[in-house]
Amino acid sequence: MLTYKEIVYGLELAGTIAFASSGALLAIRKNMDIFGISVLGIVTALGGGLIRDLILNVTPPNMFRNPTYVLTAIGTACALFILIYRRKNLLNSRYMKRYEGFMTVMDTIGLSTFTVTGIHVGIDGAYGNERFLLIFLGVITGVGGGMIRDVLAGETPYVLVRHVYACASLAGAVTAVFLKDVIGDGNAMILGAVVVGVIRYLAIVKNWNLPRI
Repeated sequence: MLTYKEIVYGLELAGTIAFASSGALLAIRKNMDIFGISVLGIVTALGGGLIRDLILNVTPPNMFRNPTYVLTAIGTACALFILIYRRKNLLNSRYMKRYEGFMTVMDTIGLSTFTVTGIHVGIDGAYGNERFLLIFLGVITGVGGGMIRDVLAGETPYVLVRHVYACASLAGAVTAVFLKDVIGDGNAMILGAVVVGVIRYLAIVKNWNLPRI
């Protein structure tokens, strides 16, 4: 029987792979070399957690103390580079659409997991009563890496223009933070992650976007 921590760890690795893949794929489309592809993969997967740790004055940040996530991101980025380098037609093939669909599912898992993980880290850091801080930590852990990725690639950050991405993270974070004293930390984290996933799914399926001019 898997424990709660083991399940979260597995989901974090899945999210790391998904986020690293999205960063690497954008770098490939921007014609970056393998170093640039690896860098974008790392910052997409771990940038949010890095910002969170810096805010909490966790030094050195967790990504440097536990290299598993960095190595996973590098491995994912390099694997994607090798695959597309050998079969360049994949970028425009029907298989890429299927791959991106699968990565969207993985990305949703990553967003959900990293959002509640950011809150969990804040609670462990003795900030359990600082609701605004916890919500901010959850959202920045979930979306921070993607924002850094887009800035480095010269793109308008995805979270600001498409599919209520950051709003899904925000809704899940608010749910988890305000219910943790009612139903317990663990149950609140699970429910918060579910809220993120459901909103993200509905936004994709129904093409939800926030109002704009």
